Amino acid sequence: MQIAVASGKGGTGKTTVATGLALVAAERRRVQFLDCDVEAPNAHVFLSPQWVERQPVTVPAPEVDASTCTHCGTCARVCAFGAVAVVPNHVMILPQMCHGCGGCIRFCPTGAMREVQRKIGTLEKGTVGTMLFAHGVLEVGEAISSPLIAAVRAAVHPAADLVLVDAPPGTSCPVLHAINGVDYCLLVTEPTPFGMHDLDLAVQAVSRLGIPAGVLINRADVGDDRVERYCRQRGLPVLMRIRWDAHLAELYAQGRPVVRLPRWRDRFRHLLSSLLYHAEAARREGGNR
Repeated sequence: MQIAVASGKGGTGKTTVATGLALVAAERRRVQFLDCDVEAPNAHVFLSPQWVERQPVTVPAPEVDASTCTHCGTCARVCAFGAVAVVPNHVMILPQMCHGCGGCIRFCPTGAMREVQRKIGTLEKGTVGTMLFAHGVLEVGEAISSPLIAAVRAAVHPAADLVLVDAPPGTSCPVLHAINGVDYCLLVTEPTPFGMHDLDLAVQAVSRLGIPAGVLINRADVGDDRVERYCRQRGLPVLMRIRWDAHLAELYAQGRPVVRLPRWRDRFRHLLSSLLYHAEAARREGGNR
């Protein structure tokens, strides 16, 4: 079973929820936590894994052999991403803009362009007690995170009973790469105009991917009822409501999981049960079609 925790915008409490779920799930299950927010991974702050492996993640990139290059400009014309520029007697490659498509290499008339591997980040694996943990750390200045997210998703261990995916915030390509193929998605939102707008985008995204979803409303008492009404209209179950609590903000600032407190541990156990129930129901419904 793979469950993603996502949010249409940052700052909704997504990682707080994901790490809390992971800790209560690990009480009875073989859990793996995948932090796919590779631009700003922070789940490790709350889970404190013991690192056991680090490996570079690379993507193909072009390199120019100046001795055979004629500066004809074919590579620049072929590149759809503006990653190659040809000036008099020189070819400039902008690696952060390169998508690794290989077009410049394929169409170079003299074979002056060759493929090399360029590091874009690091995949780190560890353990939190019996829990397996993996996350990606994107190199500073890198604009394309999807290959690193794919490496994190590919790190799924066959022994894991439950895989929890902490997705990046938003609804752009990195999010779609992170959640694609999961069994269920928990969307964390807040009852504000921004929260409502971005929740709708997130719901549209999971719908396009065919992923069933439920909603968690954080700071549920500080806004209005527009999120509640939206969920009723769309048939989305609200699996948990968290009222504003200054103590939770203090725990977050200290890097302490909320489930270390008994009352929150019990609530997250109930949330986990609801998630698994809805995920299993959605799986059975999909299998009966």
